[in-house]
Amino acid sequence: MADYDAQPGRETPSEPSAAQRDADDVDLLSGLRGVAELVADARSVPDLLSDVARFATIAIPDVVGASTVLLHDPWEVRATTATADFVAAIDRVQYDELREGPCLTCMSSGRVAVSGSLGSDSRWPRFGGRVARMDVHSALSLPLVVNGSVIGAINAYAHTRDAFGEHAVVLGLQFAGSAAVSVYHAQLLNSARTRTEQLQQALGSRAVIDQAIGIIRSRSGATAEQAFERLTQLSQHNNVKLVAIAEQLVDESVRRARARQRR
Repeated sequence: MADYDAQPGRETPSEPSAAQRDADDVDLLSGLRGVAELVADARSVPDLLSDVARFATIAIPDVVGASTVLLHDPWEVRATTATADFVAAIDRVQYDELREGPCLTCMSSGRVAVSGSLGSDSRWPRFGGRVARMDVHSALSLPLVVNGSVIGAINAYAHTRDAFGEHAVVLGLQFAGSAAVSVYHAQLLNSARTRTEQLQQALGSRAVIDQAIGIIRSRSGATAEQAFERLTQLSQHNNVKLVAIAEQLVDESVRRARARQRR
């Protein structure tokens, strides 16, 4: 039996037929294949989150709309994507306005949160009433867990009451497990790309600064330390970044050299 936070005082929905289970397994497999291919495609994190939410609507039965959320320490939502406008509106209510709802509970506890009648769910009295007035009555929030840490969540919604029973939870957990790995690896790849770009920029800046120091030394006979100090003083006096001052000095030296060649 699946372990999850069910709505207090509400009966568990009846389980689907064997035929429906087989059909749901096919959809789950399709969703799992989709998320397995995402990292291999080197997608950006926002694009990948959008695709995970889209595949969730395929893999989990009876989902009308879904969203994917990334968590930023300590407990702040960093990014969200949604498959439908009404889901984006629900996310704004949950994260920005009320700061309560199934996703926040799910990420806090690390357990699946399920509601079959949001309007009468005592766990989120303000959120539930707002969302029920949007004609959304069922919610399923699944934590994205990697190495025992929650990195985000997948949220699924349905207009009907009691849309998500234990069967949906079991399928959702299987999908969320694979999705969490894809999201985590995409974050690592994105971080590595960003770090590489920063290092490349730093190396380029260092090269220009070294060239500017060489120019100052050739003109004045100063030491490398003295030339760097003069460059720093120019930067501070003109309130311009050091690398920009260095680029100006190098460009000026190049223009002078070309002018001499033409003469």
